Amino acid sequence: MVIMAALLVSNPVEGQKKQKDSRAQAAFEAGEYFEAIDLYKNAVNKVSDNDQKTAILFKIGECYRILGDARSAGLWYKKAVREDYQDPIIFLRYGQMMLINEKYAESVEEFKKYSDLVPDDPRGNIGIESCEAAINWKDNPTAYIVENMRYFNSRQRDFSPGFINESYTEVYFTSTREDATGNDTHGATGQNFADLFTSTLDRKGKWSVPVPVESLNSEFEDGTPNISSDFTTLYFTRCRKGKNQQLGCQILSATASGMDWSDPKVELESLGDSVTSAHPAISPDGNTLYFVSDMPGGLGENDIWKVTRGQGGSWGDPVNMGEEINTPGNELYPFVHNDGTLYFSTDSRVGLGGLDIYKATTDEIGSWRLENMKPPINSPEDDFGIVFEADVERGFFSSSRKGRGNDDIFSFVLPPLEFSVTGVVRDERNDQILPGSTVKSVGSDGITVEANTGEDGTFKFMLKPGTDYVFIASQPGYLNGKERESTRGMDQSKEFEVTIYLASITQVIELPNIFYDFAKWDLRPESMVSLDN
Repeated sequence: MVIMAALLVSNPVEGQKKQKDSRAQAAFEAGEYFEAIDLYKNAVNKVSDNDQKTAILFKIGECYRILGDARSAGLWYKKAVREDYQDPIIFLRYGQMMLINEKYAESVEEFKKYSDLVPDDPRGNIGIESCEAAINWKDNPTAYIVENMRYFNSRQRDFSPGFINESYTEVYFTSTREDATGNDTHGATGQNFADLFTSTLDRKGKWSVPVPVESLNSEFEDGTPNISSDFTTLYFTRCRKGKNQQLGCQILSATASGMDWSDPKVELESLGDSVTSAHPAISPDGNTLYFVSDMPGGLGENDIWKVTRGQGGSWGDPVNMGEEINTPGNELYPFVHNDGTLYFSTDSRVGLGGLDIYKATTDEIGSWRLENMKPPINSPEDDFGIVFEADVERGFFSSSRKGRGNDDIFSFVLPPLEFSVTGVVRDERNDQILPGSTVKSVGSDGITVEANTGEDGTFKFMLKPGTDYVFIASQPGYLNGKERESTRGMDQSKEFEVTIYLASITQVIELPNIFYDFAKWDLRPESMVSLDN
């Protein structure tokens, strides 16, 4: 996985053997993974030392993993295992690739090996839990509807979309397609430098052909747009590159100026050039900026941090989001919903494989509660860069799952929950239907609706989410009957079916265990059980 698809490169240090005289190693350390693969492949058959050979096999696997090619990565990790590569990290990496490839039994086996060798690292057990969860989640997807946005996507990488106007009819996104401004090829991916592109929705519901955002793009890499809630300030990432080296990433901002943007300015100047900052996400009130960085003091490879705006309008010191959010791995692509919910992607929590999108909300005391978005939002591949419209469960996200290109943009929508109840009223004694019965639906929201059964004795009511209901049926010559249902806590639409039985008034009803105290009219407490039944 190339983090940000070459906008933020994180060099894995686990399992590396320093070979500074190697061209392949130099390319690897510079983040030139695409170039490093060929150099390593040329070198692997020229070394006789088994330790060096297995280290090269491992690094070829690492290059493919970072590039998002789990199948190829798994093949090279397997070769390293067969050649007796000594670093335990090989079992973690191989298990992760098997998880992405949905080979769960093999994945569990590798994660167990890693946990036995490195018991203090939680990633082994998390991997085992992920295999179990993946099987369950795939069989029980959420109600979201996901579609590939073919209007946006190319044969290259298209990812990290963001809404730009308050009508949600214009979208900026990141792309490495041929129209990108930067005319250089990235050594990490073998593709063009990334740029910002825009597409607009017309009145007929069709998205326009994406075009570059010329006023913001540069000769370097530009992407991951995020706009303020008043749609006046745009934040994005720019990553600079020199010859055979990454010069780091910075967060830039631009303000709306008529139909265009002001010249971009560096937003977090206090961090300096030596610290990488990327993936900006501004809070609804504009006073907190979340971002991703590999700066010292973090918990993993890349963490989510935040800065808060002071009284003078300048940003304060960065604060790490802590272990409630961050892990020893990568936390990326934060997004803050208008309701304050934080969304982000992680590769080191229980998930389907690769990057999974997580939802984080705070409880009464300010602690974070995390929830995996599950399928179909998440997949065994990398899923990231989610954005929502303000007041509806609708938006876009990015994924490396099978689509048109490498990374594609997908739309999602959560259809409104629909609940109803259909029922029939019957005679308790002979099970015959009772046409002409009156049925009341009494909701916990205080609303009562009444209907009459037809010749077939049936009735139907529409129900609301999050509501308890009692359905009471009546018919002359019968005692009332009732049934209960509830839509509380349900996240899937459902049609309930009930049968209400009525007892004839002429029918003898035996009430056992009815007790009175001597010379008193009121019932003893133990009699209430019989009456309730």
